[in-house]
Amino acid sequence: DFIRQYVRDCLELGWSPQQISGRIRIVHPGCSINHEAIYQYIYHPQNPHRLEMITLLRRAHKKRRNKGIGRKVRKTKIPNRIPIDARPKSIENRNRYGHWEGDSMVSRKSKAALNTLTERKSRLLMITKLSRKGAAETNKAIIARLNKLPARGRQTLTLDNGTENAGHEQLSSKLGIKCYFAHPYSSWERGTNENLNGLIRWYLPKGTDFSKIAPEQIAQIEYLINSRPRKCLGYKTPLEVAASSVALRD
Repeated sequence: DFIRQYVRDCLELGWSPQQISGRIRIVHPGCSINHEAIYQYIYHPQNPHRLEMITLLRRAHKKRRNKGIGRKVRKTKIPNRIPIDARPKSIENRNRYGHWEGDSMVSRKSKAALNTLTERKSRLLMITKLSRKGAAETNKAIIARLNKLPARGRQTLTLDNGTENAGHEQLSSKLGIKCYFAHPYSSWERGTNENLNGLIRWYLPKGTDFSKIAPEQIAQIEYLINSRPRKCLGYKTPLEVAASSVALRD
């Protein structure tokens, strides 16, 4: 797809994954990819261009430590998952409100975690503190947040392959939402969500113990991010775009 081709083209120019990650947000507003995700894609065993792309790296090591690919993730099997390939292509153009991306953020200092949800058209962000990153806790948070929206405001949800998303069928049943899953190690397929997770880290840097962060502080961070004017939204805020989108009928 577009982002994969962009990565390859930039690698051929001698760019590092960090440079590619930083530049794509400037030349293609609304698109983002974490540099670690680029490394994971390059070194993935199923990448048909793996060896060729490795040679384009400045340090062309044939093997790489799996920093972002833990054993638990590799072994994860989510029942009845629907791949992102089956998601309607019309969702890519961001013309309609109600298509979400979801993720989890963890704290190394405690079991506490954050569930984050991002709406693709408006870039609206929802952050919910969890006592732990479990499937039950994750589902409870998602249902509580999205259930407040009208049905047209919660049409699809794209997730990664973490075990906390194993209860996706319950989400579909409770919310009437269709859940799709990105390919393993392909965080750019949920780029909107990944981008805003990075913004959350500006307020809560890595190393922050989420168990010590009050829900009121989480709510304040959510409000500040949703109140920021965005160039990709014509300098409107996510709150403004979401409010106008929910008020309209598809």
